[in-house]
Amino acid sequence: MCGRFTQIQSREAWLSALEGQAERNIAWDEQPIGRYNVAPGSHVLLLNHRDDALHLDPVFWGYAPPWWHKAPLINARVETAAESKMFRPLWQHGRAVVMADGWYEWKREGEKKQPYYIYHRQRQPLFFAAIGHAPYARPQEKEGFVIITAASDRGMVDLHDRRPLVLEAQAVSEWLHPDTSAQRAGELAGQAALDAQQFSWHPVSRAVGNPHHQQPELVDPIEDPLC
Repeated sequence: MCGRFTQIQSREAWLSALEGQAERNIAWDEQPIGRYNVAPGSHVLLLNHRDDALHLDPVFWGYAPPWWHKAPLINARVETAAESKMFRPLWQHGRAVVMADGWYEWKREGEKKQPYYIYHRQRQPLFFAAIGHAPYARPQEKEGFVIITAASDRGMVDLHDRRPLVLEAQAVSEWLHPDTSAQRAGELAGQAALDAQQFSWHPVSRAVGNPHHQQPELVDPIEDPLC
């Protein structure tokens, strides 16, 4: 995880949960984003803090610096990101947030994999911790961002052993602020992340496996998994 997620609501649905935390340099827009199947390699609206205000920028989902000769990475483990050669500079100076409604995970059932949609029990907006280069940093083509992941626990571990690190809304501004130290960011990752008890999930159509599918029905529960 995380390999697919949704950005369905309008940007205001997420930003209203952050109201009062920081000034915003983001145009008002109540139009739903309507992305039911966000896949790696696409550009994603990334929330970041610069010039004393919050900004939303379309950023490539994936990270491959010039010396990296493999496919771009899409996730980074919270346990190691702050100290790794690959991600330490981004942890210090490139913290960001992905706004989401939920994400997909695939569980192996025999020889097949069944996708599940995971979301907040109360359908609250989600804020995935992320690190990366925003467009203003003039990165190379594939120097985008990665989503921070943490170990799953409780029932969620039955779906996958990793999950996105979802920050509490009240911690987003501090996570993003340039004055927040790398050490403090690590503390927030441990203290201000939602636990597995806050989420629900249900099986969904395997059509989500094709990133060209974007219909709303992708998040609907199905009655006959693997059929």
